[in-house]
Amino acid sequence: MPADRPRIGLASNADSYLKDAVVEEVERLRAFADFSFEEFNEPSDWDEAPPQNPKANTRLIKFASGLDGLIICHGSPRITAAILDAVPRVRIIGELEGDRFARRIDVEAASARGVKAVDTTHGSSYGVSEWALAMAMIGLRNAGALFRRMVAGEAVFTGMDDRLNDPGFLKSELTGKTVGIIGVGHIGRRLLELLKPFNVKVYAHDPYVPPEIADIYDITMTSLDNVMSIPDVVICLAPITPATRGMIGKHEIGLMKPGTVFVNVSRGAIVDSEALIARLKKNDMIASLDVFEPEPVPVDSPVREMTNVFLTPHIAGVNAIGGPRFFRLMVDEMERFFSGHDTRFDLLPRTLANRSGGPVPQA
Repeated sequence: MPADRPRIGLASNADSYLKDAVVEEVERLRAFADFSFEEFNEPSDWDEAPPQNPKANTRLIKFASGLDGLIICHGSPRITAAILDAVPRVRIIGELEGDRFARRIDVEAASARGVKAVDTTHGSSYGVSEWALAMAMIGLRNAGALFRRMVAGEAVFTGMDDRLNDPGFLKSELTGKTVGIIGVGHIGRRLLELLKPFNVKVYAHDPYVPPEIADIYDITMTSLDNVMSIPDVVICLAPITPATRGMIGKHEIGLMKPGTVFVNVSRGAIVDSEALIARLKKNDMIASLDVFEPEPVPVDSPVREMTNVFLTPHIAGVNAIGGPRFFRLMVDEMERFFSGHDTRFDLLPRTLANRSGGPVPQA
């Protein structure tokens, strides 16, 4: 083997390895690097960093000391400054999934040492963007209400009067509509690609994306109030952070014009559930909700019975196809890096501020 062939290792629990490191992607990685796996079983949480465990840290240092690239996932210890100092050969660290808030990597310590930090937690973005599009179309067609009527045994649209009074008949097509997007991260940008054939006008709100995004995607970046009040369809794609929790409250919900379709495929806690239910009771808008607060949706919640609501049980980003994509995207990143190219999914100050709800870094 060539002397400059990189050595790349994966530190995670066995479940993550079996789920994510599918055979064909491991073989693709081994085509340009020596690959090894080491099992770790540190506590894994969506919001908190793994607690420090000196024994696990020592074992990770031993595993990573001969590596050029380190991939981590659930079960791995947190990559701290001390660990980075002990493994100076490592030039890139990648988090596979679950590191939405960069809890398993001290990104500042990595940056200070010239170590690239990337993650591919957006591997689920593909499915979420698809479902956001589908939910918007379902809402515009009033398909949830029509389904309820049909399964209840009702003969639907037997006369033109019934059809003429249906919101789905009046709104119907997505083509040419105005769409509001809250959050223009990986999911939002993929959704923008999917929306291109529909010739929609897009208003978007996201304080964390660079301003050139507007020109690249030919969209209008604007305030949250404008995104809520102008479009025919409003789609929430924002991450849940201290800054976004409850961000869409009574005021914002009240801004939606009659006939608006509201889609939420991000997190239920971003929306004030009681305020949304109160607006839905007016029956002048439609909601397509993949997420709700709390989850699961309480059995006695009025949202379950509302004919102007289409519900799914948080399915947008969780599927058998999406899981292995995390590792495939990471192999792509490792191949770019060790071929001398720029990586795509860097953990940058802007990225971290978005995930924590912190202030937008100044250029």
